Amino acid sequence: MSHNTIAINQQRQPLDHLESVWLFGYGSLIYKADFPYLQRRPARIQGWQRRFWQGSHDHRGTPQAPGRVATLVEAAGATCDGMAYEVTPDVFAHLDHREKNGYLRIATRFDWLDQEGSVEGLVYIAGPDNEAYLGAATATEIAQHIARSQGPSGPNSEYLLKLADALRELGEHDEHVFAIEAELRKILA
Repeated sequence: MSHNTIAINQQRQPLDHLESVWLFGYGSLIYKADFPYLQRRPARIQGWQRRFWQGSHDHRGTPQAPGRVATLVEAAGATCDGMAYEVTPDVFAHLDHREKNGYLRIATRFDWLDQEGSVEGLVYIAGPDNEAYLGAATATEIAQHIARSQGPSGPNSEYLLKLADALRELGEHDEHVFAIEAELRKILA
């Protein structure tokens, strides 16, 4: 599958008939909401874990030297905390472009972290079948990759460090992210 997924997302899930849609963010969407939203709430999804296994050809890297960014990988019993946004369907024109590098919209249930209850919504996931997928590597290898990557949205290291800070603010301890952050800080020192 091509890593430009704009058309695929728009064909697979037309949203125009809805008044609003919930979106779950687990990477830069936690700390960089560059779109209008109706509500923003901390949330959790079940059965997924955050991994720096996706290449970024358009934001934190280039087509010749992609950076590494987060995606979700299915894992029984795992949970992933992030931020949920209630948005109007027109916001997905911007979001589909922002998340075009291999990410597909998938329907899932979010559990609220700030109160009882849950809601159905969408999440962008870049699976192993897209051209930008880089796959598993050690924390050291990922940190080395991130340390040397930069793209139109800035240094890849900035993405990782802001995500780690945002996860701490949420009270989320993500061993994968924090292990890469620790390795990156050694390299940057």
